[in-house]
This record gives sequence, structure tokens and C-alpha cells, in this order.
Amino acid sequence: MPDPDIRAHRLGKAEIEDNFADLHPPLSRSEALIEADRCYFCFDAPCTTACPTGIDIPSFIQKIRSDNVRGSAKTILSENIMGGMCARVCPTEVLCEEACVRNTHEDKPVEIGLLQRFATDPILEDGVHLFERAEASGKRVAVVGGGPAGLSCAHRLAMLGHEVKVFNRDPRPGGLNEYGIAAYKAVDNFAQREVDWILSIGGVEVEDGVSLGGDFSLSALRDAYDAVFLGIGLTLVNDLNIDNEDLPGVENATDYIAELRQAEDKSTLPVGRNVVVIGGGMTAIDIAVQSKRLGAERVDLVYRRGPDDMSASEFEQHLAQVSGVSVHHWLHPKALLGDDHVTSIEFDKNGQSITMEADVVFKAIGQRLADQQLASELQGIDVEYGKIVVNDSQATTLPGVWAGGDCVAGGEDLTVSAVQHGKVAAHAIDRYLGGDNG
Repeated sequence: MPDPDIRAHRLGKAEIEDNFADLHPPLSRSEALIEADRCYFCFDAPCTTACPTGIDIPSFIQKIRSDNVRGSAKTILSENIMGGMCARVCPTEVLCEEACVRNTHEDKPVEIGLLQRFATDPILEDGVHLFERAEASGKRVAVVGGGPAGLSCAHRLAMLGHEVKVFNRDPRPGGLNEYGIAAYKAVDNFAQREVDWILSIGGVEVEDGVSLGGDFSLSALRDAYDAVFLGIGLTLVNDLNIDNEDLPGVENATDYIAELRQAEDKSTLPVGRNVVVIGGGMTAIDIAVQSKRLGAERVDLVYRRGPDDMSASEFEQHLAQVSGVSVHHWLHPKALLGDDHVTSIEFDKNGQSITMEADVVFKAIGQRLADQQLASELQGIDVEYGKIVVNDSQATTLPGVWAGGDCVAGGEDLTVSAVQHGKVAAHAIDRYLGGDNG
């Protein structure tokens, strides 16, 4: 077996920059007007019903058609304050666009995601303030987590007149939008520009680099604040539970994606010659495609079930294949092989052993709440299958504490769903605090 071949500069800087260019270039004005004109402006539109945040899609498209882009953006952002990011990363092909009445064998759905981006991008670029704060309530709310759920909750609470402090464990706010999605989906530092715009409403203080259970306790927050929202995400990566999992070269996909997203020069990142990715979700697709675009000669994505069971959308699966990723199904990991570094991985397929050469193996089989580490903090909060249990208003079983995003049970682990959780929780908290705006 040859020595592992992991190194930087497999491709030149210019080629890598081209590989990581915007996945979906924005529409021009004329293209947006033509696309908007394809909408039937349905009554009780199925696309709106399919949107987790309930954006009135025919309304925002009609405003684009009438050249009222700012009004279109307000329609979107009133329901989804991260409408700009969701226009880039939301799996529209299985949500609003799949529900579009034009989505037939003879036609194609209206490109709702691109139209949403067309409407929202100018607002962020120009720093336009669309929302004002209500009269100060005198109430203070702690938000734990600076990801989509936490920022959505914080913004809506600020709109409703409450003072908010966000406790964020990362060096910068944004959560998975900043650290966890493929770099070609949000270019030009978009995640941070969107965060800056969201925080510009005022009334929201952010403290970075602090974590629940390490720098502060939930009980202390409950004593100091009138309500608490938990958007703490999922910090632990699921294990393969096979031999030699601790070998060098066996990596968590989320860690490498975060490193890639923060790299000023992607050509300096080390990448293997033969990369194997284990998983079937969006993270697996993201790390597989990005490894290929960084210069890996061979990337194999391996999933233990069939294509219909993969949580990655059909579009994402197709993206992997056209990017040169070899996708394999019905393979179960058995053992990682190597002495000082992983050199291959063995799989089982219907009783037959299959071995793949690998310099790097990425684990992308899901994440879980660090519930054991947070056991003392989560006392009084029901946790089921490693996630926090909430009701329809995002309330936990602990009075005065709400939760949302990836850390709660029953969610789809999507930015758009996290934004909705934060919004719903904010209105519930407002009612709890005696507000009349919820």
C-alpha cells in the first residue's frame, strides 16, 4: 500500500478560485423580470405552503414583476430574516419549487430561489433598514447560540422591543452559515455581511467565544434574564464505531468544512489524493465536492442505503456526480486500515468485502447534542435521541426556556427551519413577557 499523499497546492490558486466561484450566479434584472412573469400567482399557493417560514411567494414575485424590489425584499425578510442565505442554500428543489404548479414533465418550476436572491441582495449591499424596533419593553432575553435559530430569535425579539444578549461559542456569529456549508454556496463573505445587517436593527449584544457549561450556566442565565432561548446546535459528530477509527487521516467533515470556510487562500489547504466520504446528507456532499474542487484525484462517497434514502436532495446528489465524485450505495463500513495513518477502508456489501484506498476518510454521518457534557445544564429539559424536546411554540419542558435549530427533536436540520424556530420562539417569548405583538 503506498504512503498517504496529502498535500496542499494540488491545484493553482486561480484554478481553485474558479472552482469555488458562486454555484448559482445571480439573475440580471431582465432575467428576473422574465422569470417573475412565469409565475401564475396562485391563490393559496402551494409554494407558500411548502416554505417552512411561510413566505408569501406569489406576493414577492409580483412585486419584482412590478419593479418594486424593496417591497419584494420586505415581504421575504418579514418572514425569513435570513432570506438572502436561504436563497443560496435552501433545498428549494424539494420545498417551494417542487410544489410549484409549473413543475411538470412538460415545464419547469419558477426559479423561486434565484428570484428571492434577486430581491434580497440589494438590501444587504446597500445596508437598507427595513425594520424598526418597537417601544422598549424593559425585558431582557438571553439567546445561547449565534447560528440561524439564535440570530432569527434575537432579531425578532429586538423588533418586539426587548433587549437581547447572544452568547456565541464561535469566534464569529453565523453558526453553520459561517462554518458549516460549502464555500461555493456563499461567496464574498456573504454570511458575515448578512449577520451584520441583521444586527444593525440594534438592541442585540453579541459575546463571542463563550459556551454553555464552560463560561456560564443555564441557571445563571435564568436568574439574570427574563427568558432564555437555546440555539446551541449539535457539537458532536457521530462515530462509525469500527476498528481503528482514531487513526490519523480519519476526520470529521464538519471540522474540515469550517477550516475551508475560514481559509483566506484555499490552495494552501492539504487535500488527499484518494478521499473517501462516509454519509448521505448535505454535509457529505459538501465535503466530497469541495475535496474534488481542491484537487483530490479520486473522491468516493459511500452510503449504507440506497439513493432514495439519502437526506441530500436529488440536486445535491447530481452535483456530486457531475463534479467527479463516485457515489456508492449499500456499503457498510467494517474497518479502517493502516499503521501510522489511514491507508484504506473496508466495507461490507451483502456479505462481500470491498476495500477502498484512502489517504483521508471523512465522517459525515450526522451530529448529536453534547448531552452528557451538558447534563447538569439541561436538567429539567427533556432530551430525546440526543435532541431537545420542544412543543409547537418551541418551549422546552423547563419554564422560561425555549429552543430551536438543529438541537431540537423533529427538525429538518435546515437553515430555513432554524430561522422559523427562532421566529416562532420569539413571538412565544414575547407573549410570555406580556407583550401584545406576538
